[in-house]
Amino acid sequence: MAEKKIKNMEEFSAVSGISRPTVSKFFNNPDSVRQSTRAKIEAAVEKYDYRPNIFAMNQNRKLTKNVGIVVPLLTDPYFAEIARNLEQRCLDAGYRPTLFSAHGDPALEVEVLDNLRSMKPAGVLLAPLGRASDRVALEKFCRDVPTLIFDSSVDQLGLAFVGSDNVQFTSHITDYLCRTGEPPCFFEMKTPANPNAHRRRQAYLTAMETFGYTPQVISVDGEGWGFEEIGRLGGHQALANRSFGTNTVLCSNDRLAIGLLTACYERNVRVGRGPDCAIRVAGQDGHPHSRYTCPPLTTISHDYDAVSKRAAEALFEAIDGDVSPWKSTRIEGKLVLRDSA
Repeated sequence: MAEKKIKNMEEFSAVSGISRPTVSKFFNNPDSVRQSTRAKIEAAVEKYDYRPNIFAMNQNRKLTKNVGIVVPLLTDPYFAEIARNLEQRCLDAGYRPTLFSAHGDPALEVEVLDNLRSMKPAGVLLAPLGRASDRVALEKFCRDVPTLIFDSSVDQLGLAFVGSDNVQFTSHITDYLCRTGEPPCFFEMKTPANPNAHRRRQAYLTAMETFGYTPQVISVDGEGWGFEEIGRLGGHQALANRSFGTNTVLCSNDRLAIGLLTACYERNVRVGRGPDCAIRVAGQDGHPHSRYTCPPLTTISHDYDAVSKRAAEALFEAIDGDVSPWKSTRIEGKLVLRDSA
């Protein structure tokens, strides 16, 4: 016999001790939650004799067509491009997207999430700051709002994760550089703002050891998101100190590579693959402007279309009630060969 009459899913969530999104996932698809969680919910259903109002659930899902898109820094060309793709997919699906930037600031990221929560969006596409994010705030937001995490994974938060395969990125371009010339050094920031930089560094170390070469990492000073100037200043220092042990440099991202190209130009160091060139430079990301550097930058590019398509579709399916068990989808990058390497 029920101890008290439960009127809605919010009350059921409170008395059962299970988060509202998890309860919703269970009633849409019992197999979408962990077995232990399912058992706990089923016990609470029996105890309180609770049955959700399916009609109300469907109506609530359709109350808003707003979708939030949150990125670490909207002025970063990669995030601007992926946000543009996601925005268009939301519009095509009949949703009203709103873009937010955390400006690389963990406190502002929390403020953005609080503002989004008050808008009661149908769902959110979130690229978190990663290690810098307020983990407690992220967990609470993902419990309250249907959230698809993209670009930087934070354990198993949200409905699912969709992003690029950074290990494949770095391994693939390192293999290419090793096969076509001297093995590359790795050029990075000591304190990178983008959490994917750590994965790329480790992937480079693993790849070099696998290919039988000694890895060499050059870590330069600099904080924040001004990657081009950090790459330029760090490049000048590395070139002056002869820090590059080979004539090939793989940069952690394209924006650092663009800064290094500028340093090479300012020091009259010729970049490219020709016999009159002193150094090869490659990047990672497929920066929208990498085609127009001098020389054009060899890079490994995100599949912007595939990442945005998978992320948007996964969120739309969840909004429509088709909630699947959490999973991580990582999409391989595409090697783009140009004159710099």
